[in-house]
Amino acid sequence: MPSLPWTEIAVLLYLAWVVVASATLLTQRRSPTATLAWLFAFAALPVVSGVYYLVFGPRRMRRRKLRYGIARRSLAREVAGYLRASCCLTPPVLSPEASAIAGVIARLGQGGPTVADEAEILEDGDACLEAIERAIAAATDHVHCEYYIWEPDRVGTRVRDALVAAAQRGVAVLALHDGLGSRATDRAFWAPLVAAGGRERAFNPVRLSVASLNFANFRTHRKIVVVDGRIGFVGGNNLHESASAALCGDSAWRDVHARIAGEPVRRLQRLVLENWVYAGGELDIDLESARRYFPPAEAAAGQPVQVLASGPDDEDAPLHAFFLAALSVARKRAWIQTPYLVPDEPLESALRIAVLRGVDVQVIVPSKGDSWLVGAASRTYCEALSRAGVRVLEYGPPMLHAKTMVIDDTVAVVGTANLDNRSFRLNFEVAAAFYDPVIVARLAARFAEDRAASTDFRRRRREGSRVQAMLESLARLSSPVL
Repeated sequence: MPSLPWTEIAVLLYLAWVVVASATLLTQRRSPTATLAWLFAFAALPVVSGVYYLVFGPRRMRRRKLRYGIARRSLAREVAGYLRASCCLTPPVLSPEASAIAGVIARLGQGGPTVADEAEILEDGDACLEAIERAIAAATDHVHCEYYIWEPDRVGTRVRDALVAAAQRGVAVLALHDGLGSRATDRAFWAPLVAAGGRERAFNPVRLSVASLNFANFRTHRKIVVVDGRIGFVGGNNLHESASAALCGDSAWRDVHARIAGEPVRRLQRLVLENWVYAGGELDIDLESARRYFPPAEAAAGQPVQVLASGPDDEDAPLHAFFLAALSVARKRAWIQTPYLVPDEPLESALRIAVLRGVDVQVIVPSKGDSWLVGAASRTYCEALSRAGVRVLEYGPPMLHAKTMVIDDTVAVVGTANLDNRSFRLNFEVAAAFYDPVIVARLAARFAEDRAASTDFRRRRREGSRVQAMLESLARLSSPVL
């Protein structure tokens, strides 16, 4: 039998791969830089780049955006009229600088700041857990939760049991957990809650199928609890033992959460319900349930709070826009805490320009993170920003997991988003912007406390080889999906 021309076949297959993969990529009309990067990857590493793209690439973005849009419109039709009639018609008075920042999110369709009856910064993981448990124990109608990490450990079980107790006394309970971040929780873990009448669902569950290969994208990275539509919790604390110093001692993660009471909680409620519907959860909303889920606004004066949301369904990347707007308004200081510092070019430029305008720009990152790849990429940006005049500091150990920002005396932010492209464009995230000077001062003081326990990045002597530097540079190439 004549031998097959294997060389020619391999060349033809290679050319076919490059043409088809490139054509598919070009139809997505991504940024020229990202498109060229993927094209070169397809040509240089056809097999490796193909697998990488299947896992991390945005090939299912449009279908997921369509599904999410249907869920959002379905919910909006039921409650839109009531929400308009029951909200506070008098917006809080803000300074010109605060109004400029808040207006960015308002013009992106997410509404302006509303008045909170109460707002409290929870700086300790155990205090946060206790506050959430007290709120659940006091619930009379419903408790809705959405978490990225919900572990079946002592902390995760403790909160689940609090929900079980609430469900047993007739409170409606929804527990939405991310399919990747909370993959350790199984049916046995949730069985007590289901048996008590509560409901749980996995958001974007991980399945071993070709259609679900890009499981790394489109996660809900949010951490939200809503109790009776009036009390809300949001911030960086996940439900795992690392959040508790009582259980982990000095190795407990350093994090920040917020408790909010009043009208801003209506926005948190809507976000949880939208993702619940998107995840396939049943939700029948009539006028009666809308009144329970979204109680009428009552406070005419209080603390101005604006809830910001972002996700892969929104091409405007609202959180990214908010950070850029805040940095452009800053005149005295821009203090940021983030576990992952992997900014895109616009955000990196905004940080550099703020320094050139004379703003005191400081960023605290963990000295050792929970991901080698992200940490390696982050160090390259830390070095570049340090040279540009940004004061970069390294906290810990333990792990710094707080995601906060303080701009002058104007606004302070507590949220779930890291300073990276994944948080701004690939995950569902949420943050609370506080325009009250007392809250701003508290978060500024918290930043100063963490700064005192940190080491200046520029003065820290690094012992590393050229191999380590090369590995960090290679990790930097993954920045768009970190």
